[in-house]
Amino acid sequence: MAASEENSALFPIFILTIMAIPIVPYTITKLCRAATKKSKSIHCHCSECSKSGKYRKSIFKRISSVSTCSNFTLLLLWVVMIILVYYIKSMSGEIQVFDPFSILGLEPGAPESEIKKKYRRLSIQYHPDKNPDPEAHKYFVEYIAKAYQALTDPVARENYEKYGHPDGRQGFQMGIALPQFLLNIDGASGGILLLWIVGVCILLPLVIAVIYLSRSSKYTGNYVMHQTLSTYYYLMKPSLAPSKVMDVFIKAAEYMEIPVRRTDDEPLQKLFMLVRSELNLDLKNIKQEQAKFWKQHPALVKTELLVQAQLTREFAALSPSLQSDFKRILETAPRLLEELMKSIKRSVDFVYFFSMLVDWVALFMAVIPRNAQGHGWLRPAIGVVELSQCIIQAVPLSARKTTGGSPEGIAPFLQLPHINETVIKKLNRKKVRTFQELHDMDSQERADLLTQTAGLSSSDVKDIEIVLDMMPSLTLEVTCETEGEEGIQEGDIVTLHAWVNIKRGNGLIGALPHTPYYPFHKEENFWFLLADSVSNNVWFSQKVSFMDEAAAVTAASKAIEESMEGSGATVKETSRAVAEAVDKVKGGARLVMGKFQAPSEGNYNLTCYCLCDSWLGSDTRINLKLKVLKRTRAGTRGAVLADEGPIMEDGVEEDDDNEDGEYDDDYESEYSEDEEDDQNSKNKQQAVNGTTSKHGKAVENSSSDEE
Repeated sequence: MAASEENSALFPIFILTIMAIPIVPYTITKLCRAATKKSKSIHCHCSECSKSGKYRKSIFKRISSVSTCSNFTLLLLWVVMIILVYYIKSMSGEIQVFDPFSILGLEPGAPESEIKKKYRRLSIQYHPDKNPDPEAHKYFVEYIAKAYQALTDPVARENYEKYGHPDGRQGFQMGIALPQFLLNIDGASGGILLLWIVGVCILLPLVIAVIYLSRSSKYTGNYVMHQTLSTYYYLMKPSLAPSKVMDVFIKAAEYMEIPVRRTDDEPLQKLFMLVRSELNLDLKNIKQEQAKFWKQHPALVKTELLVQAQLTREFAALSPSLQSDFKRILETAPRLLEELMKSIKRSVDFVYFFSMLVDWVALFMAVIPRNAQGHGWLRPAIGVVELSQCIIQAVPLSARKTTGGSPEGIAPFLQLPHINETVIKKLNRKKVRTFQELHDMDSQERADLLTQTAGLSSSDVKDIEIVLDMMPSLTLEVTCETEGEEGIQEGDIVTLHAWVNIKRGNGLIGALPHTPYYPFHKEENFWFLLADSVSNNVWFSQKVSFMDEAAAVTAASKAIEESMEGSGATVKETSRAVAEAVDKVKGGARLVMGKFQAPSEGNYNLTCYCLCDSWLGSDTRINLKLKVLKRTRAGTRGAVLADEGPIMEDGVEEDDDNEDGEYDDDYESEYSEDEEDDQNSKNKQQAVNGTTSKHGKAVENSSSDEE
């Protein structure tokens, strides 16, 4: 029984140890992160952003930023640990080691006369004949009498002094740190133990697995519903105009779950009248168009009107119930737009897979390499980014229409504080027609223009200067090459190497954009696109961020190191290249590296875009000319040439060519021109100078030798 009680006393210590193992390191890590967190301000300090209250450090916001669910859980666990420590301390005080000298109130080593004298005094106080109290009787028998016996009996005293116990050497005991009721496996306790084992070992993991699987089956890693992705995949088309992206965006499953209330009908009707001009309705048949608009699913109608309320800044028309739905839509908008951008690539990857399948079938039949030229669609991709810019900056889509000499319209002007259409008209009279012209002005010249012509105050001009200093200015450095080879041949795996450099007037690298009308924190994101604007194909795309410098340094170092090692560079050259890349990243550059398969032979005029999802007028692009050569048999690149085998003799080669000609009728529309060129390069007797010179030195030399 005593052993059982001792085991039960160890259970709180066991629980405390199990809790402390993960909690203590996690708490230390969290405190270190909080201590090393940068206090540098990276948000806009204009008056409009200050009035929005997003960045104001009020007492409530400070408490709410600290009182998160994880912090509250951590605090609760620490409270439980403190209670366990106090309980263990009080319990250890009750468990006393048997010390006869201490019980009798004597100093260690006291003579036998003092022991007997002290025993008589305590007997008068605790003996049952003198004290009828049951507790006194128990204390006298279990402690005083036992202590006296241990000190007066020579054998017991020798055992105590030698082994610390009157009964001599004690055996080693082992126990289980479990509560007392679990150690008594009889009757109800056995059932409780069984239920505890089943609950902890079976039911708890099963419940956690069910919750995880149910959530993962509904949402992606970016907390976007799978149903939304399938809807975007189905609706996204290569010919989708940027103005029609809104129709696809609002059909997200998240927005279809927004509650539709009867009390919202009247506020939505008023909002419809305010934003009607932005809904692309046919004014000639306005009644039919309105009836058609209201016949849509109520959730779609509500979502589109609330998005238009953000674009037109008609916030005053929203009722309190619509305000909550409005914030819900805006909070999920960046995630949905990012997935919409990715779905453009996913949609074409499906088509790309089957086009590659057809190409490989034809390749094995005709031994001619041919690849799909695009991996995405340019027009809808630009439309998604433009919609994101307008939602974040609360600018109508109609403001992007080309006016005067500005291809972007007046939209970039409207993102500046204190700028409206009246001010823009005044600036146009002074022949400032594009946003870039205003941005490139000297600060003093711009201040004079805004104060004297537009009639703005000095504080208003100061706010505009703050925002212009926050705006990013981007430059691109792009190269495309085949690693370890000279020139690019069709079918090659081309490596794209690009540096995206950012500069701001205030010297920041990563910053939060000026978004006074967007009620949530929004980080800048950029999309790098390599595209053929003529064919509407995006060959390569990647998301770029300037917020996390440490992650960018790690990614750039790893990419450069792998690239240098693949090219056979020495350790010293690799270290130097990595150091240069790290310096570039710390100076405000981000590395973009990727691979794509070279298309068929030809000259391609490509365009590199870097589009910002938060700012209007910050996008940049450069032209890139890519020359793809025809694949020759003298080359050794690619798996295609490895399957071709050695070059045959003239007579045999002619027979093979004739055999290949059997497939010309079936694939003439796709491969006839490429096959004729390949036959001319292989057949030395029929080679002509015009053909050989167009396809490279290797073929030209072989034909000249034959001549």
